[in-house]
Amino acid sequence: MGQAARKLTDISAPNTSETAYRPFGINDKLGYMFGDFGNDFFFMLVASFLMVYYTDVYGLNPAFVGTLFLVARLWDAVADVAWGRFIDTRKTGKNGKFRPWIFRMSFPLVIMGVLMFVHIPGMSTGFYEAYAFVTYILWGTLYSTVNIPYGSMASVLTSDPVERTSLSSFRTLGANLAGLIINVVGPMILFVNNKAVSDRFLFGAILFGILSLACYMACYKMSVERIVMPESDKERLNLGQTLKGLLKNKPLLWILIASLIFMVCFMLIGVVNVYLFKDYFGNAKALSIVGLLQSVAVFVGMPLVKPLVAKFGKKEVAASGILLAAVVYGVLYLLPNLSSTQFIGILAIAMFGYGLFNLVIWAFVTDVIDYHEYLTGLREDATVYSIYSMARKVGQAIAGGVGGFAIAAVGYQAGNPHQSQGTLEGIHALGTLVPAVVLVVIFLILVFLYPLNKKRTLQLAADLAEKRKTK
Repeated sequence: MGQAARKLTDISAPNTSETAYRPFGINDKLGYMFGDFGNDFFFMLVASFLMVYYTDVYGLNPAFVGTLFLVARLWDAVADVAWGRFIDTRKTGKNGKFRPWIFRMSFPLVIMGVLMFVHIPGMSTGFYEAYAFVTYILWGTLYSTVNIPYGSMASVLTSDPVERTSLSSFRTLGANLAGLIINVVGPMILFVNNKAVSDRFLFGAILFGILSLACYMACYKMSVERIVMPESDKERLNLGQTLKGLLKNKPLLWILIASLIFMVCFMLIGVVNVYLFKDYFGNAKALSIVGLLQSVAVFVGMPLVKPLVAKFGKKEVAASGILLAAVVYGVLYLLPNLSSTQFIGILAIAMFGYGLFNLVIWAFVTDVIDYHEYLTGLREDATVYSIYSMARKVGQAIAGGVGGFAIAAVGYQAGNPHQSQGTLEGIHALGTLVPAVVLVVIFLILVFLYPLNKKRTLQLAADLAEKRKTK
Protein backbone atom coordinates (compact mmCIF):
# COMPACT_ATOMS: atom_id res chain seq x y z
CA MET A 1 0.00 0.00 0.00
CA GLY A 2 3.04 2.31 0.30
CA GLN A 3 2.10 5.96 -0.24
CA ALA A 4 -1.49 5.50 0.91
CA ALA A 5 -0.41 4.03 4.23
CA ARG A 6 2.21 6.72 4.83
CA LYS A 7 -0.33 9.43 4.05
CA LEU A 8 -2.72 8.03 6.66
CA THR A 9 0.11 8.01 9.19
CA ASP A 10 1.01 11.61 8.39
CA ILE A 11 -2.50 12.78 9.33
CA SER A 12 -2.00 11.51 12.88
CA ALA A 13 1.56 12.78 13.21
CA PRO A 14 2.46 15.32 15.89
CA ASN A 15 3.17 18.03 13.30
CA THR A 16 -0.51 18.60 12.67
CA SER A 17 -2.24 21.57 14.28
CA GLU A 18 -4.45 19.40 16.50
CA THR A 19 -2.67 20.35 19.73
CA ALA A 20 -3.23 24.08 19.11
CA TYR A 21 -6.88 23.79 20.17
CA ARG A 22 -8.78 22.52 23.19
CA PRO A 23 -8.72 18.71 23.45
CA PHE A 24 -11.34 16.78 21.52
CA GLY A 25 -14.24 15.93 23.80
CA ILE A 26 -17.96 15.83 24.44
CA ASN A 27 -18.52 19.34 23.02
CA ASP A 28 -17.35 18.16 19.61
CA LYS A 29 -19.48 15.03 19.78
CA LEU A 30 -22.57 16.99 20.73
CA GLY A 31 -21.78 19.60 18.08
CA TYR A 32 -21.48 16.90 15.44
CA MET A 33 -24.75 15.38 16.67
CA PHE A 34 -26.47 18.75 16.26
CA GLY A 35 -25.31 18.88 12.63
CA ASP A 36 -27.37 15.87 11.59
CA PHE A 37 -30.11 16.92 14.00
CA GLY A 38 -30.39 20.12 11.95
CA ASN A 39 -30.08 18.31 8.64
CA ASP A 40 -32.84 15.85 9.37
CA PHE A 41 -35.44 18.30 10.64
CA PHE A 42 -36.12 19.26 7.03
CA PHE A 43 -34.90 16.05 5.36
CA MET A 44 -37.34 13.95 7.40
CA LEU A 45 -40.14 16.49 6.93
CA VAL A 46 -39.65 16.37 3.17
CA ALA A 47 -39.19 12.60 3.00
CA SER A 48 -42.30 11.86 5.06
CA PHE A 49 -44.79 14.58 4.16
CA LEU A 50 -43.86 16.57 1.04
CA MET A 51 -45.58 14.16 -1.35
CA VAL A 52 -48.89 14.28 0.50
CA TYR A 53 -48.56 18.09 0.63
CA TYR A 54 -48.11 18.20 -3.14
CA THR A 55 -50.99 15.81 -3.85
CA ASP A 56 -53.51 17.01 -1.26
CA VAL A 57 -52.71 20.75 -1.00
CA TYR A 58 -51.39 21.60 -4.47
CA GLY A 59 -53.58 18.92 -6.07
CA LEU A 60 -50.72 17.56 -8.17
CA ASN A 61 -50.81 14.17 -9.87
CA PRO A 62 -48.75 11.61 -7.90
CA ALA A 63 -47.00 10.55 -11.11
CA PHE A 64 -45.80 14.14 -11.64
CA VAL A 65 -44.55 14.27 -8.06
CA GLY A 66 -42.75 10.96 -8.56
CA THR A 67 -41.06 12.33 -11.67
CA LEU A 68 -40.03 15.46 -9.79
CA PHE A 69 -38.52 13.40 -6.97
CA LEU A 70 -36.67 11.20 -9.46
CA VAL A 71 -35.18 14.14 -11.37
CA ALA A 72 -34.29 15.99 -8.16
CA ARG A 73 -32.45 13.05 -6.56
CA LEU A 74 -30.42 12.43 -9.71
CA TRP A 75 -29.53 16.12 -9.84
CA ASP A 76 -28.62 16.01 -6.13
CA ALA A 77 -26.13 13.23 -6.84
CA VAL A 78 -24.42 15.53 -9.37
CA ALA A 79 -24.62 18.50 -6.99
CA ASP A 80 -22.98 16.48 -4.21
CA VAL A 81 -19.96 15.64 -6.37
CA ALA A 82 -19.67 19.18 -7.77
CA TRP A 83 -19.91 20.82 -4.35
CA GLY A 84 -17.51 18.32 -2.83
CA ARG A 85 -14.98 19.16 -5.51
CA PHE A 86 -15.52 22.88 -4.88
CA ILE A 87 -14.97 22.46 -1.13
CA ASP A 88 -11.81 20.43 -1.72
CA THR A 89 -10.31 23.28 -3.75
CA ARG A 90 -10.87 25.85 -0.96
CA LYS A 91 -8.09 26.69 1.46
CA THR A 92 -8.49 26.21 5.18
CA GLY A 93 -9.32 29.48 6.96
CA LYS A 94 -9.12 30.56 10.58
CA ASN A 95 -12.46 28.85 11.32
CA GLY A 96 -11.55 25.70 9.43
CA LYS A 97 -12.33 24.39 5.98
CA PHE A 98 -15.83 22.98 6.45
CA ARG A 99 -17.51 24.77 9.38
CA PRO A 100 -17.76 28.15 7.63
CA TRP A 101 -19.85 26.63 4.85
CA ILE A 102 -22.29 25.16 7.37
CA PHE A 103 -22.69 28.65 8.84
CA ARG A 104 -23.02 30.44 5.49
CA MET A 105 -25.30 28.06 3.65
CA SER A 106 -27.66 26.99 6.45
CA PHE A 107 -29.60 30.27 6.22
CA PRO A 108 -30.50 30.06 2.50
CA LEU A 109 -31.16 26.32 2.94
CA VAL A 110 -33.75 26.87 5.68
CA ILE A 111 -35.37 29.81 3.85
CA MET A 112 -35.79 27.70 0.72
CA GLY A 113 -37.17 24.87 2.85
CA VAL A 114 -39.89 27.16 4.20
CA LEU A 115 -40.67 28.46 0.69
CA MET A 116 -41.38 24.87 -0.44
CA PHE A 117 -44.44 24.87 1.83
CA VAL A 118 -45.91 28.19 0.72
CA HIS A 119 -49.37 27.79 -0.84
CA ILE A 120 -50.84 30.64 -2.91
CA PRO A 121 -54.59 29.91 -3.25
CA GLY A 122 -56.36 30.00 -6.59
CA MET A 123 -53.38 29.39 -8.88
CA SER A 124 -53.41 26.98 -11.81
CA THR A 125 -52.08 23.44 -11.73
CA GLY A 126 -49.29 24.53 -14.08
CA PHE A 127 -48.22 27.22 -11.61
CA TYR A 128 -48.13 24.75 -8.71
CA GLU A 129 -46.14 22.27 -10.81
CA ALA A 130 -43.59 24.93 -11.77
CA TYR A 131 -43.37 26.28 -8.22
CA ALA A 132 -42.88 22.79 -6.78
CA PHE A 133 -40.21 21.95 -9.35
CA VAL A 134 -38.17 25.13 -8.82
CA THR A 135 -38.33 25.27 -5.02
CA TYR A 136 -37.69 21.55 -4.52
CA ILE A 137 -34.70 21.45 -6.88
CA LEU A 138 -33.21 24.56 -5.27
CA TRP A 139 -33.75 23.15 -1.78
CA GLY A 140 -32.00 19.91 -2.74
CA THR A 141 -29.05 21.82 -4.21
CA LEU A 142 -28.71 23.98 -1.11
CA TYR A 143 -28.94 20.86 1.06
CA SER A 144 -25.78 19.60 -0.66
CA THR A 145 -23.96 22.83 0.21
CA VAL A 146 -24.49 22.14 3.93
CA ASN A 147 -24.49 18.34 4.07
CA ILE A 148 -21.26 17.76 2.10
CA PRO A 149 -19.07 19.95 4.37
CA TYR A 150 -20.84 18.51 7.41
CA GLY A 151 -20.19 14.93 6.35
CA SER A 152 -16.58 15.73 5.47
CA MET A 153 -15.89 17.48 8.78
CA ALA A 154 -15.55 14.35 10.91
CA SER A 155 -12.07 13.61 9.57
CA VAL A 156 -10.70 16.97 10.77
CA LEU A 157 -12.28 17.09 14.24
CA THR A 158 -9.90 14.40 15.54
CA SER A 159 -7.30 11.99 14.22
CA ASP A 160 -8.22 9.28 16.76
CA PRO A 161 -9.99 6.43 14.92
CA VAL A 162 -11.90 5.39 18.04
CA GLU A 163 -13.20 8.91 18.56
CA ARG A 164 -14.16 9.09 14.89
CA THR A 165 -16.32 6.04 15.50
CA SER A 166 -17.99 7.84 18.39
CA LEU A 167 -18.72 10.77 16.07
CA SER A 168 -20.57 8.36 13.79
CA SER A 169 -22.64 7.15 16.74
CA PHE A 170 -23.53 10.69 17.78
CA ARG A 171 -24.47 11.50 14.18
CA THR A 172 -26.86 8.52 14.16
CA LEU A 173 -28.30 9.75 17.46
CA GLY A 174 -28.93 13.21 16.00
CA ALA A 175 -30.69 11.79 12.96
CA ASN A 176 -32.92 9.57 15.09
CA LEU A 177 -33.85 12.39 17.44
CA ALA A 178 -34.90 14.53 14.48
CA GLY A 179 -36.85 11.63 13.02
CA LEU A 180 -38.55 11.08 16.36
CA ILE A 181 -39.70 14.71 16.54
CA ILE A 182 -40.82 14.93 12.91
CA ASN A 183 -42.64 11.60 12.83
CA VAL A 184 -44.29 11.99 16.23
CA VAL A 185 -45.03 15.73 16.42
CA GLY A 186 -45.33 16.29 12.67
CA PRO A 187 -48.69 14.56 12.08
CA MET A 188 -50.19 16.36 15.08
CA ILE A 189 -49.25 19.72 13.56
CA LEU A 190 -49.79 19.06 9.85
CA PHE A 191 -53.18 17.29 9.80
CA VAL A 192 -56.57 18.50 11.02
CA ASN A 193 -59.44 16.00 11.02
CA ASN A 194 -57.32 13.64 8.92
CA LYS A 195 -56.79 16.34 6.27
CA ALA A 196 -53.55 18.02 5.15
CA VAL A 197 -53.92 21.76 5.86
CA SER A 198 -51.69 24.24 4.00
CA ASP A 199 -51.39 26.75 6.86
CA ARG A 200 -50.40 23.97 9.25
CA PHE A 201 -47.70 22.76 6.84
CA LEU A 202 -46.28 26.30 6.57
CA PHE A 203 -46.32 26.68 10.35
CA GLY A 204 -44.55 23.32 10.71
CA ALA A 205 -41.91 24.31 8.13
CA ILE A 206 -41.21 27.58 9.96
CA LEU A 207 -41.04 25.84 13.35
CA PHE A 208 -38.73 23.07 12.17
CA GLY A 209 -36.70 25.61 10.18
CA ILE A 210 -35.99 27.63 13.34
CA LEU A 211 -34.99 24.45 15.19
CA SER A 212 -32.82 23.43 12.25
CA LEU A 213 -30.96 26.76 12.27
CA ALA A 214 -30.41 26.51 16.02
CA CYS A 215 -28.87 23.06 15.55
CA TYR A 216 -26.60 24.24 12.73
CA MET A 217 -25.36 27.12 14.87
CA ALA A 218 -24.71 24.70 17.74
CA CYS A 219 -22.75 22.48 15.35
CA TYR A 220 -20.71 25.47 14.19
CA LYS A 221 -20.01 26.78 17.70
CA MET A 222 -19.31 23.50 19.50
CA SER A 223 -17.09 21.80 16.89
CA VAL A 224 -13.42 22.56 16.31
CA GLU A 225 -11.48 21.58 13.19
CA ARG A 226 -8.12 20.46 14.55
CA ILE A 227 -6.56 18.62 11.64
CA VAL A 228 -5.15 20.45 8.64
CA MET A 229 -4.52 17.89 5.94
CA PRO A 230 -0.95 18.22 4.61
CA GLU A 231 -0.56 19.18 0.99
CA SER A 232 0.77 16.19 -0.92
CA ASP A 233 3.62 16.67 -3.34
CA LYS A 234 3.31 13.07 -4.48
CA GLU A 235 1.99 12.08 -7.84
CA ARG A 236 -1.77 11.64 -7.97
CA LEU A 237 -3.04 8.09 -7.75
CA ASN A 238 -3.94 6.49 -11.04
CA LEU A 239 -7.70 6.66 -11.61
CA GLY A 240 -7.65 3.60 -13.84
CA GLN A 241 -6.02 1.54 -11.09
CA THR A 242 -8.65 2.72 -8.62
CA LEU A 243 -11.55 1.87 -10.93
CA LYS A 244 -10.07 -1.53 -11.69
CA GLY A 245 -9.83 -2.26 -7.97
CA LEU A 246 -13.38 -1.11 -7.37
CA LEU A 247 -14.74 -3.40 -10.08
CA LYS A 248 -12.90 -6.36 -8.53
CA ASN A 249 -14.27 -5.53 -5.08
CA LYS A 250 -17.18 -7.97 -4.90
CA PRO A 251 -18.12 -7.09 -1.32
CA LEU A 252 -18.43 -3.45 -2.37
CA LEU A 253 -20.51 -4.23 -5.44
CA TRP A 254 -22.97 -6.44 -3.57
CA ILE A 255 -23.33 -4.12 -0.58
CA LEU A 256 -23.94 -1.27 -3.02
CA ILE A 257 -26.73 -3.26 -4.65
CA ALA A 258 -28.20 -4.36 -1.30
CA SER A 259 -28.03 -0.82 0.09
CA LEU A 260 -29.59 0.68 -3.02
CA ILE A 261 -32.49 -1.78 -2.89
CA PHE A 262 -32.91 -1.22 0.85
CA MET A 263 -32.96 2.56 0.38
CA VAL A 264 -35.65 2.22 -2.29
CA CYS A 265 -37.69 -0.03 0.00
CA PHE A 266 -37.20 2.10 3.13
CA MET A 267 -38.20 5.35 1.44
CA LEU A 268 -41.10 3.69 -0.39
CA ILE A 269 -42.40 2.52 2.98
CA GLY A 270 -42.19 6.09 4.27
CA VAL A 271 -44.15 7.46 1.30
CA VAL A 272 -46.81 4.75 1.28
CA ASN A 273 -47.33 4.79 5.07
CA VAL A 274 -48.81 8.29 4.87
CA TYR A 275 -51.53 7.09 2.49
CA LEU A 276 -51.86 3.75 4.28
CA PHE A 277 -52.78 5.37 7.58
CA LYS A 278 -54.55 8.43 6.18
CA ASP A 279 -56.76 6.58 3.68
CA TYR A 280 -56.73 2.83 4.42
CA PHE A 281 -56.97 3.12 8.21
CA GLY A 282 -58.48 6.63 8.23
CA ASN A 283 -56.11 7.66 11.00
CA ALA A 284 -53.29 9.95 9.86
CA LYS A 285 -52.31 10.81 13.43
CA ALA A 286 -51.37 7.16 13.99
CA LEU A 287 -48.25 8.02 11.98
CA SER A 288 -46.99 9.65 15.18
CA ILE A 289 -46.98 6.27 16.91
CA VAL A 290 -45.23 4.70 13.90
CA GLY A 291 -42.54 7.38 14.03
CA LEU A 292 -42.11 6.93 17.77
CA LEU A 293 -41.77 3.15 17.54
CA GLN A 294 -39.38 3.42 14.61
CA SER A 295 -37.02 5.54 16.71
CA VAL A 296 -37.52 3.31 19.76
CA ALA A 297 -36.59 0.27 17.65
CA VAL A 298 -33.28 1.93 16.74
CA PHE A 299 -32.59 2.93 20.35
CA VAL A 300 -33.30 -0.64 21.49
CA GLY A 301 -31.09 -2.07 18.76
CA MET A 302 -28.08 0.20 19.39
CA PRO A 303 -26.74 -1.50 22.56
CA LEU A 304 -27.50 -4.95 21.12
CA VAL A 305 -25.62 -4.56 17.84
CA LYS A 306 -22.07 -4.67 19.20
CA PRO A 307 -22.42 -7.91 21.23
CA LEU A 308 -24.49 -9.58 18.48
CA VAL A 309 -21.92 -8.70 15.81
CA ALA A 310 -19.07 -9.84 18.07
CA LYS A 311 -20.76 -13.22 18.50
CA PHE A 312 -22.30 -13.85 15.08
CA GLY A 313 -20.81 -11.34 12.61
CA LYS A 314 -22.10 -8.30 10.70
CA LYS A 315 -23.43 -10.21 7.70
CA GLU A 316 -25.23 -12.71 9.90
CA VAL A 317 -26.89 -10.08 12.13
CA ALA A 318 -27.95 -7.89 9.19
CA ALA A 319 -29.37 -10.83 7.23
CA SER A 320 -31.30 -12.08 10.26
CA GLY A 321 -32.80 -8.66 10.84
CA ILE A 322 -33.85 -8.33 7.22
CA LEU A 323 -35.43 -11.81 7.23
CA LEU A 324 -37.37 -11.00 10.40
CA ALA A 325 -38.74 -7.81 8.81
CA ALA A 326 -39.67 -9.64 5.59
CA VAL A 327 -41.63 -12.29 7.48
CA VAL A 328 -43.51 -9.66 9.50
CA TYR A 329 -44.50 -7.68 6.42
CA GLY A 330 -45.70 -10.91 4.81
CA VAL A 331 -47.87 -11.62 7.85
CA LEU A 332 -49.31 -8.09 7.72
CA TYR A 333 -50.28 -8.59 4.07
CA LEU A 334 -52.17 -11.74 4.99
CA LEU A 335 -54.07 -9.87 7.75
CA PRO A 336 -55.88 -7.05 5.89
CA ASN A 337 -58.59 -6.52 8.52
CA LEU A 338 -56.36 -5.40 11.37
CA SER A 339 -57.04 -2.12 13.13
CA SER A 340 -54.38 0.59 12.90
CA THR A 341 -53.31 -0.18 16.48
CA GLN A 342 -52.94 -3.91 15.81
CA PHE A 343 -51.08 -3.19 12.57
CA ILE A 344 -48.62 -0.89 14.33
CA GLY A 345 -48.04 -3.39 17.13
CA ILE A 346 -46.94 -6.07 14.67
CA LEU A 347 -45.09 -3.55 12.48
CA ALA A 348 -42.84 -2.65 15.42
CA ILE A 349 -41.19 -6.07 15.11
CA ALA A 350 -40.36 -5.40 11.46
CA MET A 351 -38.94 -1.98 12.41
CA PHE A 352 -36.58 -3.67 14.86
CA GLY A 353 -35.52 -6.14 12.16
CA TYR A 354 -34.61 -3.67 9.44
CA GLY A 355 -33.29 -1.30 12.13
CA LEU A 356 -30.52 -3.84 12.81
CA PHE A 357 -29.53 -3.71 9.14
CA ASN A 358 -29.49 0.08 9.24
CA LEU A 359 -27.28 0.10 12.32
CA VAL A 360 -24.78 -2.38 10.89
CA ILE A 361 -24.55 -1.00 7.36
CA TRP A 362 -21.87 1.59 8.18
CA ALA A 363 -19.65 -1.20 9.50
CA PHE A 364 -20.09 -2.99 6.16
CA VAL A 365 -18.69 0.11 4.47
CA THR A 366 -15.59 -0.05 6.66
CA ASP A 367 -15.06 -3.68 5.66
CA VAL A 368 -15.32 -3.00 1.94
CA ILE A 369 -12.85 -0.11 2.32
CA ASP A 370 -10.43 -2.54 3.97
CA TYR A 371 -11.03 -5.05 1.17
CA HIS A 372 -10.25 -2.36 -1.42
CA GLU A 373 -6.94 -1.71 0.33
CA TYR A 374 -6.23 -5.46 0.42
CA LEU A 375 -6.85 -5.75 -3.34
CA THR A 376 -5.09 -2.61 -4.54
CA GLY A 377 -2.70 -1.55 -1.78
CA LEU A 378 -4.46 1.84 -1.84
CA ARG A 379 -6.20 3.31 1.17
CA GLU A 380 -8.94 5.36 -0.49
CA ASP A 381 -11.60 5.81 2.16
CA ALA A 382 -13.20 8.88 0.59
CA THR A 383 -13.40 7.36 -2.89
CA VAL A 384 -15.07 4.17 -1.71
CA TYR A 385 -17.37 6.03 0.68
CA SER A 386 -18.43 8.52 -2.00
CA ILE A 387 -19.45 5.65 -4.27
CA TYR A 388 -21.54 4.19 -1.47
CA SER A 389 -23.10 7.60 -0.87
CA MET A 390 -23.87 7.87 -4.57
CA ALA A 391 -25.69 4.53 -4.44
CA ARG A 392 -27.87 5.84 -1.62
CA LYS A 393 -28.72 8.94 -3.65
CA VAL A 394 -29.65 6.79 -6.63
CA GLY A 395 -31.80 4.71 -4.28
CA GLN A 396 -33.53 7.86 -3.08
CA ALA A 397 -34.08 8.94 -6.70
CA ILE A 398 -35.63 5.62 -7.63
CA ALA A 399 -37.75 5.56 -4.46
CA GLY A 400 -39.04 9.07 -5.09
CA GLY A 401 -40.11 8.12 -8.60
CA VAL A 402 -41.44 4.68 -7.70
CA GLY A 403 -43.46 6.04 -4.77
CA GLY A 404 -45.35 8.53 -6.90
CA PHE A 405 -45.90 6.13 -9.78
CA ALA A 406 -47.02 3.35 -7.42
CA ILE A 407 -49.57 5.56 -5.68
CA ALA A 408 -50.86 6.72 -9.06
CA ALA A 409 -50.93 3.13 -10.40
CA VAL A 410 -53.35 1.96 -7.68
CA GLY A 411 -55.76 4.72 -8.70
CA TYR A 412 -55.24 7.32 -5.98
CA GLN A 413 -57.30 10.46 -6.64
CA ALA A 414 -55.61 13.57 -5.23
CA GLY A 415 -57.94 15.59 -3.01
CA ASN A 416 -60.62 12.90 -2.88
CA PRO A 417 -61.40 12.11 0.79
CA HIS A 418 -62.93 8.74 -0.19
CA GLN A 419 -60.74 6.46 -2.30
CA SER A 420 -62.14 3.39 -4.08
CA GLN A 421 -61.90 -0.04 -2.46
CA GLY A 422 -59.49 -1.18 -5.18
CA THR A 423 -57.24 1.79 -4.46
CA LEU A 424 -57.28 1.08 -0.73
CA GLU A 425 -56.38 -2.56 -1.32
CA GLY A 426 -53.59 -1.45 -3.62
CA ILE A 427 -52.22 0.92 -0.97
CA HIS A 428 -52.31 -1.91 1.57
CA ALA A 429 -50.37 -4.19 -0.79
CA LEU A 430 -47.80 -1.44 -1.43
CA GLY A 431 -47.30 -1.04 2.31
CA THR A 432 -47.01 -4.76 3.14
CA LEU A 433 -46.49 -7.22 0.27
CA VAL A 434 -44.01 -5.10 -1.68
CA PRO A 435 -41.66 -4.57 1.31
CA ALA A 436 -41.88 -8.30 2.13
CA VAL A 437 -40.74 -9.28 -1.37
CA VAL A 438 -38.00 -6.63 -1.58
CA LEU A 439 -36.59 -7.51 1.84
CA VAL A 440 -36.41 -11.19 0.84
CA VAL A 441 -34.31 -10.15 -2.17
CA ILE A 442 -31.93 -8.24 0.11
CA PHE A 443 -31.72 -11.26 2.44
CA LEU A 444 -30.77 -13.52 -0.46
CA ILE A 445 -28.07 -11.08 -1.60
CA LEU A 446 -26.53 -10.95 1.86
CA VAL A 447 -26.62 -14.72 2.41
CA PHE A 448 -25.55 -16.00 -1.00
CA LEU A 449 -23.68 -13.18 -2.75
CA TYR A 450 -22.04 -10.91 -0.16
CA PRO A 451 -18.82 -12.83 0.62
CA LEU A 452 -17.57 -11.32 3.90
CA ASN A 453 -19.05 -13.45 6.66
CA LYS A 454 -17.64 -13.35 10.19
CA LYS A 455 -14.82 -15.81 9.49
CA ARG A 456 -13.69 -14.11 6.29
CA THR A 457 -13.91 -10.64 7.85
CA LEU A 458 -11.63 -11.67 10.71
CA GLN A 459 -9.25 -13.27 8.22
CA LEU A 460 -9.27 -10.09 6.11
CA ALA A 461 -8.28 -8.02 9.13
CA ALA A 462 -5.41 -10.39 9.92
CA ASP A 463 -4.21 -10.55 6.30
CA LEU A 464 -4.38 -6.79 5.93
CA ALA A 465 -2.42 -6.21 9.14
CA GLU A 466 0.25 -8.62 7.92
CA LYS A 467 0.36 -6.97 4.49
CA ARG A 468 0.86 -3.55 6.07
CA LYS A 469 3.81 -4.84 8.07
CA THR A 470 5.61 -5.91 4.91
CA LYS A 471 5.29 -2.49 3.25
